[in-house]
Amino acid sequence: MSQASTTGAGVIKAFTSPGSIRLTSLPPLALYVHFPWCVRKCPYCDFNSHESKGGVFPEDDYLDALRSDLEQALPLVWGRQVHTVFIGGGTPSLMSAKGLDRLLSDVRALLPLDADAEITLEANPGTFEADKFAQFRASGVNRLSVGIQSFNETHLKALGRIHDAAQARHAVEVAANTFDNFNLDLMFALPKQTLAECQADIETALSFAPPHLSLYHLTLEPNTLFAKFPPPLPDDDSSADMQDWIHERTREAGYERYEVSAYAKPHRQSKHNLNYWRFGDYLGIGAGAHTKLSFPNRILRQMRYKHPATFIEEARSGNAVQEEHEVGARDLPFEFMLNALRLVEGFPVHRFIERTGLPMTSIEPALQEAERRGLLTRDYEKIAPTPLGQAFLNDLQELFLKDS
Repeated sequence: MSQASTTGAGVIKAFTSPGSIRLTSLPPLALYVHFPWCVRKCPYCDFNSHESKGGVFPEDDYLDALRSDLEQALPLVWGRQVHTVFIGGGTPSLMSAKGLDRLLSDVRALLPLDADAEITLEANPGTFEADKFAQFRASGVNRLSVGIQSFNETHLKALGRIHDAAQARHAVEVAANTFDNFNLDLMFALPKQTLAECQADIETALSFAPPHLSLYHLTLEPNTLFAKFPPPLPDDDSSADMQDWIHERTREAGYERYEVSAYAKPHRQSKHNLNYWRFGDYLGIGAGAHTKLSFPNRILRQMRYKHPATFIEEARSGNAVQEEHEVGARDLPFEFMLNALRLVEGFPVHRFIERTGLPMTSIEPALQEAERRGLLTRDYEKIAPTPLGQAFLNDLQELFLKDS
């Protein structure tokens, strides 16, 4: 299902001076809510997550802070419709059913939420209670994203996951029985993983017929335990074999690969993530959440304070809970391409102009170089990465990164 179109689109005007932008319409708006606690920090995870001591966290205080954060942000998004909500973490499924219901009630009370808005909750096996998830569904969550990572016992232990293979299968069964729309997150190129083990994981996932799959290549991110103590990983040829097999097998099973790591049944693409990749706007609330908001002549980015205690205290005191900066015209092409080139379909030319307020001439040299290297194709209407560009996406994106 495609992302909702922009409203109030008009004739694009040329920008008036070097380094300035002018938007004639605003992109769709999404809401992201960050829940920062998890049972245990995984060694590969670089998200803003904090271990809850004994499973205890200040749920009521945090929900108070989230409402305060949202109330402070309202003047920036006044009157704009919200098309999707994504509750991520951390492990948001640790939240009580009552707490989740309160959160969504606050969102509906303060924001004009689409009647058919996609509302996604991230969940991890080991936190699945069928009754609680039925209550999540009754509160308005209509899409679940389950962090399986692997169905293999050995690999789950190597990844530091709190669940075992049986709990992974149980989680998928609960998701499938409770939600019409759900996603399974898995990783490949895991420590010492063979092609056969990768294939077994994917076949197990496909046996549950999930509407959506997110299949990520394990990467060693900075400031993680795996970066400090690297595990033995498959070599490049082996991981490439896994990726090639995944592309072919998911296609045979009726999934469209529409983004670097995302595969969906027809009309089951993630609306929320599509909005990111199409350079839409999003308001992020909660500890460490990021925001990107467009205005007629500027684009604003914000980041909430990362530590939950600081975020709660500042919100309780009525203080600002974020740092912010404007994105300069010089940086916009790279920011746009960082997202848009992840999509297999690429993007229509008019979207770059509409979402950045810049003319195509601002990226012409980089486009020519990308074409010369065989990383990109284009015509008067559309720009898209080639299969080579998808395989060497970082190289393609970096062509649009300008020196300061």
